[in-house]
Amino acid sequence: MSILSFHDVSLRYPARQAGSGQPPLVLERINLSVETGEFIVVIGRSGSGKTSLLNLAAGFLTPSNGRIAVDGATIAGPGADRAVVFQDDALYPWLDARDNIAFPLKLRGVREKDRRVRAEELLELVGLADAGRRRISELSGGMRQRVGIARALASDPRFLLLDEPLGALDALTRAKMQGFLLDVWSKSRAGALLITHSIDEALLLASRVIVLSPNPGRLAADIETGFAAELLAGASVNQIKASPLFKRMHDGLTNLIHSISDETEAAA
Repeated sequence: MSILSFHDVSLRYPARQAGSGQPPLVLERINLSVETGEFIVVIGRSGSGKTSLLNLAAGFLTPSNGRIAVDGATIAGPGADRAVVFQDDALYPWLDARDNIAFPLKLRGVREKDRRVRAEELLELVGLADAGRRRISELSGGMRQRVGIARALASDPRFLLLDEPLGALDALTRAKMQGFLLDVWSKSRAGALLITHSIDEALLLASRVIVLSPNPGRLAADIETGFAAELLAGASVNQIKASPLFKRMHDGLTNLIHSISDETEAAA
């Protein structure tokens, strides 16, 4: 088991102008851990620092205070142990689906034959076994995100960092992709940290839902959920959403996010 951990992490962005004073906090004193095999979903209103939290975990940003570590080793930048999937699929249009997936392995010097085998395995995992030679322009939005997720898995990362990967999809495709994403994660056994604005998505996918309060982002709640296990066991999304427990938790999470935001605005 591996652990991605935040220890008293705070973040300020650099001041835009010299002498303009200390810039405001984006995140304040975040303490959080993500274990392999966990699916953590972070939700909160605008200004709560959700994407900044993910960028810190990826090593794209450096905390102003505190530290972030994998298995006790402080993160000094991006690494193969953490793979990032963005809302924009960020695929290379001049490469076909298979070569996009294999590209991280090429950077690591993996032999072409081995790259091809691994890419074919991942194409099958994400349900695109027959699409490997198709160009990116020939794929739908949902198919492109599947390729992006497969590419993220190519290096066998310990953690998947997902920045609203389904946010640009239409409602029907997004609903289908939620189940797909959960299934792929369960087979990879990586730890997952996903950012979303959707309360439905947070409850359906998460083993734990993390709620951030805004301005600056603080950890306001850490809520265990079990709906993802039901979904993986074969329950339908409609069955889960119709359950009294899902409705209670949805209402409770909605009220919590709104009450936190109202308190923040009143204190401003």
